[in-house]
Amino acid sequence: MNSSYLTTVKALNGEEIKVYDANYDNSQIDQEGFLRVLLASFQYQDPFEAQDISKFIDNTVKLRQLEVMKGFEDSVSKLSGNDALFISATNMIGKKVVYEGSQTYIDEGKSEVAFIPKEDAASATVYIYDAHNNIVAQKEFGEVKAGEKYRFAIDDGSIPNGYYTVSVVAKRGNDDIPTTTYATALITGIQKEQGSLIATFEKGAIEISKIDQIGV
Repeated sequence: MNSSYLTTVKALNGEEIKVYDANYDNSQIDQEGFLRVLLASFQYQDPFEAQDISKFIDNTVKLRQLEVMKGFEDSVSKLSGNDALFISATNMIGKKVVYEGSQTYIDEGKSEVAFIPKEDAASATVYIYDAHNNIVAQKEFGEVKAGEKYRFAIDDGSIPNGYYTVSVVAKRGNDDIPTTTYATALITGIQKEQGSLIATFEKGAIEISKIDQIGV
């Protein structure tokens, strides 16, 4: 404890006592200083006007709060930027996200998929397949533009819950136009992999940078 923040007073018996100066900022007092002031207040109190035990309990609680906060601050100060990002990313666990990929999660008949054509196309069709390659939903788009995102909100209560494969067929004449596909996933975990953060779901893993939307 820095003695520059202390002053010296004399007790009734003439003994010198080191305490904090009256002008000292109490918010800056550390755990050791708080304990010293607390013990001194009991040691040198007037026996005919003893402190209420409830005040002692209140002061003890405050001391414990200081201990907890000090431990928390020490832990936070040791976190690297990646550690803080990792902790933040864990908030996605249990949430649905829209990500760049082709496995979409349908829950109570609902899901959201999208695609972005890399070139202009005369038409595009989104197909949703089950595990047996049966088409359970589809939507057709006409005259799609390169770089624009086209969405397909699935809403069909007859489709069982689970993961389905998304396929986009975009055409210009006889040419197939490449697209970037987006699907919905339910995040089950976060892990580090070769210095990168990865979100995991039932059908695989997603790089955090590939997540387009959190909460669907």
